Amino acid sequence: MFDLLITNGLIIDGTGSPGFHGAVGVKDEKITIHRGDASGLEATRAIDASGRVVCPGFVDLHSHAGLTILGEPHHDPKVRQGVTTELVGIDGISHAPFKSHEELQRYIWLDSGLNGYPPDPGDWLSVADMLGKYDNSVAINIAYILGNSPVRIWSVGWGAEPATDAQIADMRSVVREAMEEGAWGLSTGLDYPPGAYASTEELTELSEEAAKLGGIYHTHTRASLRSKGLLAPWEEALEIGKQSGVPIHLTHYRQSAQGSGSHLDYLNLVDDARDDGMDVTFDCYTYPYSGTTITIGLPHWAKDGGPERLMAALQDPSDRAKMKKELARDRLENNWLTNFTRPENKRYDGRLLTDIAEMRGQDPEDALFDLLIEENLGISTVGLGTNPHTLPAFVSHPAGMIASDAILFGEYPNPRTYGCFPIVLAEFVRAEKHLRLPEAIRKMTSFPAQRLGLPDRGILRGGFKADIVVFNADTVKAMATKENPKQYPVGIEYVIVNGRVVIDDGENTGDLPGRALRRGHATT
Repeated sequence: MFDLLITNGLIIDGTGSPGFHGAVGVKDEKITIHRGDASGLEATRAIDASGRVVCPGFVDLHSHAGLTILGEPHHDPKVRQGVTTELVGIDGISHAPFKSHEELQRYIWLDSGLNGYPPDPGDWLSVADMLGKYDNSVAINIAYILGNSPVRIWSVGWGAEPATDAQIADMRSVVREAMEEGAWGLSTGLDYPPGAYASTEELTELSEEAAKLGGIYHTHTRASLRSKGLLAPWEEALEIGKQSGVPIHLTHYRQSAQGSGSHLDYLNLVDDARDDGMDVTFDCYTYPYSGTTITIGLPHWAKDGGPERLMAALQDPSDRAKMKKELARDRLENNWLTNFTRPENKRYDGRLLTDIAEMRGQDPEDALFDLLIEENLGISTVGLGTNPHTLPAFVSHPAGMIASDAILFGEYPNPRTYGCFPIVLAEFVRAEKHLRLPEAIRKMTSFPAQRLGLPDRGILRGGFKADIVVFNADTVKAMATKENPKQYPVGIEYVIVNGRVVIDDGENTGDLPGRALRRGHATT
């Protein structure tokens, strides 16, 4: 007797192989596969998947939900897309370990425009304690990667000074302990201080420690290196891989909207490294819009010392004058802002900064600086950051997988927050035929699970965990748009997490079966 039996569906198992008709049985959170006729099988509940695809749950290797999911555990924007597992702690920004609750709260404040606030900030310090927050209290599974920013804060502090040998040794011990508590590797966000202050040599040392325990290096690369060449940021990442032996994963990899160089330069860099025997992969998102905290455009020197230093710079006339000269024009002209919390500022949500400045009777720089003060740094920005014409080449590349990079707050978030995965099925597969359905599903299931090292997810195979999606391949569609981003997709009818139905005929059941998936630990 199964707990759940899904019959009559086209089973696409996540390996890239063609589908076959059969049934998927679930018992005690684990899968059994039955090819062909399923008559005679009994279950407490059956789902008739006639005319539907049955596949593994989608694995998102770039999620900013680590804090926000604690306050909104049903996680509708993502689970309704079919996402059953997410990797948090990306971009060098994880929220453990810290030596004190004060340091943790300062760090949450610094990157609040990117990751938001938890309902109870500072209620943990260690990686183990934070991972415990997710067990059976959220809708999906959470995997955790250690950001290099908290590692640097732990041993060096908030400033830009180079790490000493003793501090690097201490940081290596932090990496080792975090991975022993369940982290899956090391992430960097080399545009976000204080992690951005780390040298290539420092990152190589930390990556070497992560590699010893089977971890990966998941990197948002250093944009400032572009002055040395188009591919220099990613070449630094590959050099770290060569020197440390760590597998390299380039996150939100794509050609910029400005279209500098050829997109083939980017893809050839990955292909050449793989041909040379390096373990290199990447992920990309599926909308042309970028998204991050608006403070990313402010110079590093203004953040040297933490959030208090940045707030002081925003209020100091001489610092403001200096920042005005260093701000890139595209940060001022081509981005809309979101996540305003003060009632008098909500009218600005979803508007271009230049329009907001006109409404306030200010120049864009002063409007931005004043709003950051008023909103306590927590403003998010969205803009056209990716070349839409070359995006299909990244989505369909054999070394690439799909990841949302979704920020889950504000009235006008990036539309990929609600549509990253279904748009692959609807547009890149069904409408434009850039890749076949089995391969698209592999890029969203077994490939990211393999990249991370999950031992029993990402494939519909006997004995694997029952993370399952049932969707209509003919009608699935992402409804989210720039103008109306907070729209759920259609055509994704059932989502099962750890054997329990979370989306039932398109509706959220309210069940919270998710748990933290700890590296080196049993996932039951």
